[in-house]
Order: sequence, then C-alpha cells, then structure tokens
Amino acid sequence: MATNSNMPDQESGQVSALIQALQEDRRWLLRHLDEGCWSTFRLDLAALERELGQLLELCEAQVESG
Repeated sequence: MATNSNMPDQESGQVSALIQALQEDRRWLLRHLDEGCWSTFRLDLAALERELGQLLELCEAQVESG
C-alpha cells in the first residue's frame, strides 16, 4: 500500500469497504471462538484472528493517511 497517496477516491473507498468487510468477518470468527466452536483449532484460529486484526488496523491507518 505504498502508493496510497496516488490512490483515487473511488479505489480508496473500495479498499475501505473491503477492510470493513474483513473486520466484520474477524468479529464473526472471534464470536464463534468465544462460543466454543472449533475447539480443536481454537489456539490456531485465535492467533490468526489476532494477526488479522493487526493487519487490518495497519491497512486502515495506511488508507486514512492517504
């Protein structure tokens, strides 16, 4: 995302929408993990959820900094 300063507004909006959709998916995963789903894979999925959250926060910051 090094070219964000050159990103057209429409593309920036699409990226923001994608980030939002991925955030919603991450929250869905977290909710299901908290409910006890996929107990065999809980530790791996929880680690993946944390890493995804960090990546999405970084992406949001990059888009906002334009």
